[in-house]
Amino acid sequence: MTDVTITYSESDTKARYGATVEGVEGEGELTISKVSPSLIIADHTAVPDTMRGMGVAKALAERLITDARGKGQRIVPLCPFVRAHATKHRDELADVIQW
Repeated sequence: MTDVTITYSESDTKARYGATVEGVEGEGELTISKVSPSLIIADHTAVPDTMRGMGVAKALAERLITDARGKGQRIVPLCPFVRAHATKHRDELADVIQW
């Protein structure tokens, strides 16, 4: 897997993960909406063509899941990519995904 650097920023109601790969132009992102302290919605994941096939979207989804689990949050997978990832790993993510 490619070495992906992920940053996190947030406001009161939204948050964003950004992903970069050294030597590759562009930035991938995963955005979330905060419903409550314990519930978030994965809104959108986007990766530029320059990063396709590098595992960037998967890295973003896994970081979101790790962070949510650490904060005791549940994720509503509205974003098609996060939903597909959660469906593929349904059993191991049962504690963090809100279907």
